[in-house]
Amino acid sequence: MNRSLVGLVVAVTGGAAGIGREIAHQLALQGALVCIGDLSGDAARLASRELPGTVHGCELDVTDERSFHDFLATTEALYGPIDVLVNNAGVMWVGSFDTEPDTATARMLAVNLHGVIRGVRLVAPLMRQRGRGHIVTIASLASKVAPAGEATYAATKHGVLGYLTAVREELRGSGVALTAIMPGVVDTELAAGTATGAAGLLTPADVATAVVSAIRQPRFQVTVPAYTGPLMGLVGILPQGLRDAVLRRTVPNQVAAVRDSSSRSEYERRLTD
Repeated sequence: MNRSLVGLVVAVTGGAAGIGREIAHQLALQGALVCIGDLSGDAARLASRELPGTVHGCELDVTDERSFHDFLATTEALYGPIDVLVNNAGVMWVGSFDTEPDTATARMLAVNLHGVIRGVRLVAPLMRQRGRGHIVTIASLASKVAPAGEATYAATKHGVLGYLTAVREELRGSGVALTAIMPGVVDTELAAGTATGAAGLLTPADVATAVVSAIRQPRFQVTVPAYTGPLMGLVGILPQGLRDAVLRRTVPNQVAAVRDSSSRSEYERRLTD
């Protein structure tokens, strides 16, 4: 199936900037009706005015049940039943596990993991009733590997993939598709100052293109770049010692990358406030 995007109703979380904004941009260009939600409602509304096509922006806190419910209700009131939810909102604190503030830990769990769970729980039952729908979640290659310096972040992304795997089985045959998009390091504020390892730095457009492709032809796991999926599969069958050696050469050590750097200071200050 190669699905047309014209008239498709899409809700995008964390859509005011970065990957979320580019996803909204590409979808709207192809005729989708898009509602973007962001913690800053003003930023979401500004982005909606700057983007082409039919885009509406509103405030959304994915850690709050009422806020998420209202965001989805607004989308449906504007455009009709939601065809696609894109769980994009995410945050990341980087550094040694034993210096990570408890506020950062709690925020990553609340946004990256519980935010996804909340979004799925709110939209999937309605999609199942209609016999159609698609939930796309921006996970990370950290769903498959765990870079030093990203312990909690990787835990949330491993959790997301595990959650989606179980829910996908529960929804089998319902007409509701799930997709986990797993990019490497993307040039956004979230990843500022971090290293890419063996893979090159991605752009938000790279990830958005993968999202559009997955909506057109649904599939469960999508890695960006595409070759990283088969590569992780091959590495996974190696003996532990050899696997460790390969991963240490290919997966960045983010503790070392951000050491003595102030490039993430302002972002992480907002994260832990």
